[in-house]
Amino acid sequence: MVLILGALGAGKKAYARSLGYTDEQMRTAVDCDAPVLLDLEEAVRTDPKGTEAAFARICQKELVLCREIGSGVIPLDGSERDWRERTGRLCARLAKEASTVVRVIAGIPVAIKGELPCR
Repeated sequence: MVLILGALGAGKKAYARSLGYTDEQMRTAVDCDAPVLLDLEEAVRTDPKGTEAAFARICQKELVLCREIGSGVIPLDGSERDWRERTGRLCARLAKEASTVVRVIAGIPVAIKGELPCR
């Protein structure tokens, strides 16, 4: 599994497309058979216990894309802080399991673990 992290609009989805994945292969649902999981952070928001329970299934995806949400201003809302914390901890667990971790910055993929994948 390749974990792809980056800010909103940084180019994560475009990078996945450059690897040969189509929009039809990218889905936001953890439990579907698509090889690419989009918006992991939103899956955590909508079903925090479900994403934790589906950890093994998430690890079976070819690519997992997650927006970096832990930097910046700390939200006053406790539920927002909890969401960020859950997402960060899940990403840390996924990064341990991933063969490659890529951070996309301004459209440029940078390998922070392993080698950049090619297709």
